[in-house]
Amino acid sequence: FLGDSITQGLANMAVEPLSANYGISGQTTAQMLVRFPQDVLALKPQVVVILAGTNDIAGNTGPSTQAMIEDNLHAMVDLARAHGIAVVLASVLPVSDYPWLPGTAPAPKVRALNTALKRYADAQQLVYLDYYTPMANAIGGLDPQLAEDGVHPTAKGYAVMAPLAEAAVMRALQQK
Repeated sequence: FLGDSITQGLANMAVEPLSANYGISGQTTAQMLVRFPQDVLALKPQVVVILAGTNDIAGNTGPSTQAMIEDNLHAMVDLARAHGIAVVLASVLPVSDYPWLPGTAPAPKVRALNTALKRYADAQQLVYLDYYTPMANAIGGLDPQLAEDGVHPTAKGYAVMAPLAEAAVMRALQQK
C-alpha cells in the first residue's frame, strides 16, 4: 500500500496476505513518485495499491492541477507495470473540507479526479478500487462516523474500506 496518512491508517486493517504499508502523512503524488523506486520497486511486490491525490488537491506542497496529479499517478503505474507489478488504483476518499485548510470546497475536485482515475484504470485494464461511492455523503464528504475530521477514516471508515481493498488486491492477483 502506497499513499499518505489515510494509507498509514490502513496498517490497522486486516488485509492479507499483504503487510507492507508505505503511507506517509501529508504526502502528495509528486513526493510518492520520488519514493516509488525504494518503497515499491525495490520490494518487488506482486501488487501495489496506490491511494493518492487528496493532499495535492489540498495544496500541501503548493498548487497542483488535476493534470499534474494524473501525470504523477500515471508515472507510478508505468513504473510498476514495467517491473511486473500489478496495480490497484484507488479512488480519492470523499472530502467536503480540509480541517487544516477550511473553505476550499474540495468535493468537486475529488469527484473530477476520481472520474479521470476510473477512466484511466479502465483504459489501462487496471483494478480500480472505489472507496468513494460507498463512503460519500450527499455533499461529497465523509460523515463523522466514517471520519471525525472529515478526512481521516475512523475504525468504522476503515471497516468499510478493508473488504473493498481485499477484493481489489485479489482481483489484481487474478489478472497477473
